[in-house]
Amino acid sequence: MSEYPQVDDRFKQLPKSLQAKSKTLRLGDDVPALVVHPDFQTPSPWVLWLHGRTVYKELDPGRYNRWVRAGIGAVAIDLPGHGERFEPGAHSPERTVDTLTRCIPEIDGVLASIKELGCFDMSKAAMGGMSAGGMVTARRLCDPHPFLGASLECTTGDLLGLYFPDQQPSGDGIWRVHHDREQVEAIDTPTHIEGFEPIPILAMHNVGDELIPIQTQRSFLESLRMHYSRLDEDPAKISMIEFENTGAIQEHSGFGKFASKAKDLQLEFLKGLFGIESAQN
Repeated sequence: MSEYPQVDDRFKQLPKSLQAKSKTLRLGDDVPALVVHPDFQTPSPWVLWLHGRTVYKELDPGRYNRWVRAGIGAVAIDLPGHGERFEPGAHSPERTVDTLTRCIPEIDGVLASIKELGCFDMSKAAMGGMSAGGMVTARRLCDPHPFLGASLECTTGDLLGLYFPDQQPSGDGIWRVHHDREQVEAIDTPTHIEGFEPIPILAMHNVGDELIPIQTQRSFLESLRMHYSRLDEDPAKISMIEFENTGAIQEHSGFGKFASKAKDLQLEFLKGLFGIESAQN
């Protein structure tokens, strides 16, 4: 792990207030990360955040500003083939499953590096992501992890339902991109759901999402609630907030006119998870 030597143009565009509390680092097996912390000294609660396909970790600094003002740190990583590790063709939907497959095992090394930093409280961690980042999050939560809860935005864990809609009762996906079924099964959360620890989940989704139809996420969360119930855990730990007519691109890229509300709801979820009083924000 070493500090990234050059601050690129995307990082320079972050608000000055956020730059003062941020570093660009390489974590784990050379994974580019934007690390945000209130002071880089006192161990703080924190969130491992993953962006969606075609974008990069510096996107949406308003999210990180909200967190750090509340005393919550952020570690946002670039997906394989994105951001500082851009690869030609990596943003194509044909490459999504490959991107997810590469990213999921990287999380262990990232976590080890975060622990080495010493400024994050490893007992107060959450994970989350948008779109493809949320898919990585859902699958990673099927394996042992330190996270107290998770936030999922415009995503689904039901990848078989998304990519093979004609073969799944929950599937009404629009994807006609060919993927290898065995490769999808390997990163499909319902296929590995027995390992999913019943932690609080906040999911937010747009009703008219054109890329990840909301029914795929509704179905996934229902299967997750059933899993919680089988373990005698409260299925109400899983909450789903739905927005309509947001004006976001394809009703998928963010929450449009409800963006500020969505960020506030996410912040309240995280503060509750970490036991942070609202007066602190």
